[in-house]
Amino acid sequence: MSGTSNYDLKSVKLPRLAGGQLSMIAGALDSGVLRALLLPSMLKSAGIEAFRTLAPEEPPTVFPLSFVSKKAEPEDGPDLKALNKIEGNGAGATHCRTIRDYSKAYHDGKTTPEDVAKRALEAIKNADAGALKLRPFIAVNDGDVMQQARASAERWKDKKPLSVLDGVPMAVKDEVDMVPYPTTVGTKFFGKGPAKQDATVVARLRASGALLLGKANMHEIGISTDGLNVNFGSTRNPYNPKHDTGGSSSGSATAVSAGICPVAVGADGGGSIRVPAALCGVVGLKPTFGRVSEFGAAPLCWSVAHLGPIAATVEDAAMGYACMAGPDIKDPNSLHQPSVTLEGWNKADLKGVKLGVYRPWFEHAAPEIVKACNALLEKLVAAGAQVKEVVIPGLDTMRVAHVISIFGEMAGSMNNYPANSKDFGAEVRFSLVVGREFNACDYIKAQRIRTRVIDMFKDIYKDVDAIITPATGITAPEVSLKDAEGGWSDLSSTTETTRYAFPGNLAGLPAISFPAGYDSIGLPIGMQAMGRWWEENLLLRIAFNAEKLVERRKPVMFFDLL
Repeated sequence: MSGTSNYDLKSVKLPRLAGGQLSMIAGALDSGVLRALLLPSMLKSAGIEAFRTLAPEEPPTVFPLSFVSKKAEPEDGPDLKALNKIEGNGAGATHCRTIRDYSKAYHDGKTTPEDVAKRALEAIKNADAGALKLRPFIAVNDGDVMQQARASAERWKDKKPLSVLDGVPMAVKDEVDMVPYPTTVGTKFFGKGPAKQDATVVARLRASGALLLGKANMHEIGISTDGLNVNFGSTRNPYNPKHDTGGSSSGSATAVSAGICPVAVGADGGGSIRVPAALCGVVGLKPTFGRVSEFGAAPLCWSVAHLGPIAATVEDAAMGYACMAGPDIKDPNSLHQPSVTLEGWNKADLKGVKLGVYRPWFEHAAPEIVKACNALLEKLVAAGAQVKEVVIPGLDTMRVAHVISIFGEMAGSMNNYPANSKDFGAEVRFSLVVGREFNACDYIKAQRIRTRVIDMFKDIYKDVDAIITPATGITAPEVSLKDAEGGWSDLSSTTETTRYAFPGNLAGLPAISFPAGYDSIGLPIGMQAMGRWWEENLLLRIAFNAEKLVERRKPVMFFDLL
């Protein structure tokens, strides 16, 4: 098979740790003597030891910025007129309530933002009823929600809505500042006071009239791609509440999947938008590095961090992206981009689009996922796409460079809070110990590998327009009530869920996850398209065409606010 000899990613079989066993291991790693005994073998099995023997010649690239000759001018807010023109011709799931559905209902007088706000608040309460609580939100301020809703209702009554998003419910990951809420980042010690101002993405949504419901749940400090949170309760999958949501933007994906809102703000340092979107059967777009301002987002992992939308449909993702994206004077990394464009995003075919497939990578997933993604790929070809075999060497080295970058940066960030080192859950303490083990030479070597990776993808994208893979290697794992309360660490599952995510973060490439079907027990399967820098519009086009070809099923737990 083409490229097989170059493929070096491996599945791992490591014990799943939970409860007292996990706490014991985390405590042992806090001990200097035991850490010295345990860590070397852990680092070897993670590929760190082999990585340290590499001798890359490239200079380091600390931020994966793709510079352009003509930059867009900084903007004060979203282009509201442009938002109103985004139209997806009705593609998407029949059960989903889209931005357009809300806007039309308000326009036709069938309901009001106040009525929707009341239903949303009731849905949030009902989602947390019973033993298997969804827990999509960390914090909801009922008074603030109703105040926003009344203001929106007045605008609709006066026939002066701010945009098509006016009064449409949305959620914001609790990694991002939003007045009047504190930003806890999923911990029990951050966010002792309310945010002083909105993050740029929140300010842009607010300027469009969006009804901001509250702060969505997340994995503690976003350090893993599951829905675990021992402080606020772990999230659960609306398709089967016995199963995980993926993370770290777990609450955002859960809220959208369950129908509580058509769009939510997510953050993605290593798959944290795309993984939960895939496992919860919705759409997740991680834009190009620097495309969406990071101002007001918690400083966790500077060189791999991206904000973007998780949405019910591709049209909703396009609207959310268009509202959030664009240069911002408050974030220097956002000032190097071309103008945001959605040109051709809803073109109803894929003629002329070349899709790259690295077969060993594509097929390194659960059989049901490979089957569903192959079937969808064939349909994309029937829609006009061309498939071209590509080879992506050094994926495991790429993986380790990403691990060193994100864990090293997160550990460095959390080192500012030594008095709170024991306040994290055991799984987070476990991960931070590993991050603190990386040294300056490891970090610089990872950034030199990043330079190599960026150059490699530049060459690949001379021949193809996007690289197609499954979004995850497995569907949502089952999580017991006991594990959800006490915490768990499952590195085998994490390896499977992030197999296709890390290149986009390391190289700053845009990538989108979109529904591709369901497994034998009804859990969602996702597909991913990863494209050239700044070509989010093409990724949306691929997802838009895929959306018309895949049957979408309503989740077991779903709330219809209209």
